[in-house]
Amino acid sequence: MKIGVLGTGNMADALATHWVRAGHEVLIGGRDERKAQRLATRIGGGAGHGSLRAAADFGEVVLVALPYGAGADVVGELQATLSGKVLLDCANPVGPGFRLLTDGGPSAAARLAAAAPGARVIKAFNLCHEDVWRMTPPVFDGQPLMVPVCGDDEAAVASVYDLVRDVGCAPVAGGGLERAGLLEATAALFIGLWVEEQADARAIAPPFAYATGPKTESV
Repeated sequence: MKIGVLGTGNMADALATHWVRAGHEVLIGGRDERKAQRLATRIGGGAGHGSLRAAADFGEVVLVALPYGAGADVVGELQATLSGKVLLDCANPVGPGFRLLTDGGPSAAARLAAAAPGARVIKAFNLCHEDVWRMTPPVFDGQPLMVPVCGDDEAAVASVYDLVRDVGCAPVAGGGLERAGLLEATAALFIGLWVEEQADARAIAPPFAYATGPKTESV
């Protein structure tokens, strides 16, 4: 599929690299087109480059790989171009003290949906550091990393499921877009545990087999 990327940072680099290797057509867009060109050259595989508008126009799926706050502004400027397209949000609205910057208001994903009401917004790829997404593939103890995907449009969700698999991960239904805020809050919690507490976030939940407690044999 054709994928436009809004942004030239680490998440754009990590995800677009996988997608080019999987055979997708990718165009990197940035306010600084020289940075977009450098990233496209580094990714290789025929990746194109241009302005933010060029990337929005190019993609069937458009990845918003921009800092929280800037994303909604850019998407608002491009709303007509993005109408009908899959808009993939990977932002984490996390600030100093691992505070959730949405502060009880709409999620980052919901703000993108409000800025471009004709787009089909999907939330995914926000729970890990960019270098995890660079792994080929992200597999731990023999199990591929699972990626929750939140969205309201079934066809858009299915498209993102394919892109998750192309990164080497396993997609899992995260619910509708109204649940995107839960993913963003989870990221804030996990980042705080990893960075501030030096704790393994996976250890706060039991293995799936014990999700409802230990199994007991019926007598």
